[in-house]
Amino acid sequence: MQPTKQLTKAEEEIMQVLWQLEKANVKQIIDLLPEPKPAYNTVSTIVRILESKGFVDYEKQGKGHIYFPILKKQDYSNQSLNSLVDNYFQGSFKSMVSFFVKKNDISLQDLESVLKDINKKD
Repeated sequence: MQPTKQLTKAEEEIMQVLWQLEKANVKQIIDLLPEPKPAYNTVSTIVRILESKGFVDYEKQGKGHIYFPILKKQDYSNQSLNSLVDNYFQGSFKSMVSFFVKKNDISLQDLESVLKDINKKD
């Protein structure tokens, strides 16, 4: 069910709006995009690409379409994170966390907070 394709930056921007709205036509998507607003045809084309990639589907409404995400945001986030870990950290989450702790100068207090959140997952 999960698409194996990654989203481009423009596609991800559209998906973020669709995940937020849950259902929307092209005009509603454009309304939530930041300035400068892309052209209607540009957004329409990107939505059709997302449909062909298996990220969105639509239902007919009058002469137009209402689009909705097929893939949940959480599922895409998990897929993207796993891809990041595999491609840049040799599949090791430990290496990834270590990298971010070192590069972002995370405090011991923040790290402990993250560990508490992880332990609550059980």
